Amino acid sequence: MYKNRKKPKVIKSILAWYARHGRSLPWRQISNPYRILVSEVMLQQTQVSRVLVKYPEFLRQFPTLRSLAGARQRDVVVAWRGMGYNNRAVRLHKLAKVVTQKYGGRLPRDIDSLLLLPGVGKYTANAILSSAFGVRAPVVDVNVRRLFSRLFWKARSTGEMRPEQEIWEAATAILPYKQAYEWNQALMDLGATICTARVPCCGVCPVASQCASRTSMKRAQVR
Repeated sequence: MYKNRKKPKVIKSILAWYARHGRSLPWRQISNPYRILVSEVMLQQTQVSRVLVKYPEFLRQFPTLRSLAGARQRDVVVAWRGMGYNNRAVRLHKLAKVVTQKYGGRLPRDIDSLLLLPGVGKYTANAILSSAFGVRAPVVDVNVRRLFSRLFWKARSTGEMRPEQEIWEAATAILPYKQAYEWNQALMDLGATICTARVPCCGVCPVASQCASRTSMKRAQVR
């Protein structure tokens, strides 16, 4: 695990990189909980490039959580077509109904209530708290898990990752008191564009000098 003396430098370097290279995405820098929820569910098992196409289409058909709750499940699944994993659309529709009936159409602002909603796990709940409600909450998706596994532990190969719970603990420990939202977005961007699964771009990584795996990690063979 990282040493405390490295924490400020790592945070500063990653936030500075994000300020220059962060991706411009339509679900960022907004505070609409429903729109953030839709983006998070879409991004669970789909590449960003595909979500960029379907996200505005889906929101045009179902612009509010109430409109989604009032739709037929069949129509929701049809609108989801092309995204794959239709069970995500079914759960999102069920979630909209629950929130409409139980919370008057507004997503709850506490972690325990969010985790009881259909299809909402720890990552999605924390992402909603951070992005929609400004709560200082860590997020761990596959990009963050891969990044932290390499940065804070000595990985022997690009496919090696630490246990998820261990990464959650690390994410909580290093979460900055200020700019927590930007930090979370920066980690996901860094993992998605630089610290990639097969061929990490260590030469342009903002925290290469602090990375525990830079010299020990064997790269995957690209065919």
